[in-house]
Amino acid sequence: MSEAPTREALAARDGEDPLAPFRARFVIPDDVIYFCGNSLGPLIADVAPRLNAVIRDEWGRDLVKSWNVHDWIGLPARLGDKIARLIGADPGEVAVADSTSVNLFKLLAGALRLRPGRATILSEERNFPTDLYVAQGLAGLVGDGARLRLVGDDGAHSSSDQIIRALSDDVAVVMLTEVDFKTGERHDMARVTAAAHDAGALMLWDLAHSAGAFPVGLNACGADLAVGCSYKYLNGGPGAPAFLYVARSLQNNIRPALSGWMGHESPFAFDIDYRPADDITRNLCGTPVVLAQAALEVGLDVMLEADLDAIRAKSVALGEAFIALVEENCSEEGFRLVSPRDSARRGSQVSFAHPHAHAIMQALIDRGVIGDFRAPDVLRFGLTPLYMRYVDVWDAVDILRTIMATRAWDKPEFHRRAAVT
Repeated sequence: MSEAPTREALAARDGEDPLAPFRARFVIPDDVIYFCGNSLGPLIADVAPRLNAVIRDEWGRDLVKSWNVHDWIGLPARLGDKIARLIGADPGEVAVADSTSVNLFKLLAGALRLRPGRATILSEERNFPTDLYVAQGLAGLVGDGARLRLVGDDGAHSSSDQIIRALSDDVAVVMLTEVDFKTGERHDMARVTAAAHDAGALMLWDLAHSAGAFPVGLNACGADLAVGCSYKYLNGGPGAPAFLYVARSLQNNIRPALSGWMGHESPFAFDIDYRPADDITRNLCGTPVVLAQAALEVGLDVMLEADLDAIRAKSVALGEAFIALVEENCSEEGFRLVSPRDSARRGSQVSFAHPHAHAIMQALIDRGVIGDFRAPDVLRFGLTPLYMRYVDVWDAVDILRTIMATRAWDKPEFHRRAAVT
C-alpha cells in the first residue's frame, strides 16, 4: 500500500500542474468536488456563447443556407476527424452520429455480414448492459443461428485472458468495452485484438470510458471497429451524439444495417435505390443534430488543446493518491478496492465496494462530493484531470472519513433510490 500524501504535498502538485489552467474553462460550482465526469462531463464555459451564435447567427439569420454556408452538413465527418486524433485513428475513419447503442447495432450487423458462416458475437457478462441488449436484439432479428455468447468471471484469469480462451472458429466479432464501467479494469487492447484476428474474428471496441481519458491506439493495435459516447470525458453535454470508427480497410466492404439518406453516395440526388458512400459517411443514417454537435465541438476543441499523455499521467497520480488516502483514513470501515491496484490495468476511475455503497454515495453527494453508485455495491469515482485538482482527492476523502465516523450515511433519505443512481 502506497503512503498517503498530505494535503500540503497535493497542494504543491497543484501549483506545478501544467493542466491546472484548464479548470477555468469549465463551469464547476465552488462547493462541489466532481468525481462524475466519467458519467457526465461538466459544462464548458464556451458552450453557451457558441450555441447562442449558432442559434442567433446561423439558424436565426442564415436559416437553411447554413447547411452550406456554415457547413452543417460536414459536422459528422469534421467532428469525427477531431475525435480520431484522440483515439489513434486516421482522418476519415471516424464519424459522429446517433447514440452509442445505435452505432453499435450498425457495426455489429455489418460485422456479421463480413463474416459469413460465423454466427457468434463474443462478449463478457460484465460488459455494459446496453451493449449486451443491443447484441441480443440483433441476434434475434437476423436469425440464422446468430447468438451472443458471454464469458463469465472465473476469478482466476484476467478478463482479457478469459476472452482469448473463449475464442472459437464460430466467432464473427468480439465486442468489448475497453474499460469496465464498474471497476475501471482495462482490457489489453492489443493482445485481445491480435487474438481475435488469429481466430478469424473481427474486433469491436466500445470506448465509452476511454476516449478523452487516456491515449487510445485503435490503428496501432489493428482494431476493426469501435464506438463511443461523447458526454463523458469528451464533455459534449447530456445526450451528446456518439461516434463510430471503421478501419479504412473495411470501409468499402461494410454494409450499413440502417441505410439512411445521409449514408447515400449522393444524398441530394434522391435516388430510389440505396448506394452507400465510399467512405466513413456510409455509416450515417439521418440528418445531423446541429445544436448538439456544435456543443460537442467546443468540448473536443478543449480536449485537443491538452496533452493526452499529461492527462494520463495526472489521472494515474490522482488515482494512486485517492486509493492511498481511502485505505489509510477508512481502513476499518469495510471498503474494498475493486479497481485494479496496478495503474497500467486501470482506466481513469477508482471504485470501492461497500455493503452500504448507495447510502454512502448519497451522503457524499449531500456534502458536495459527487460520484456515483453502481449496483449492487460499488462507489465509483471518476478522475478527470482537466478540472480536478490534487487537493480535491484529499478533501473528498476527509469528507468520506467524517461521514463514516459519524454514520451520517445512515439516514432514511440516503437509502431511498432515485430513478438515476
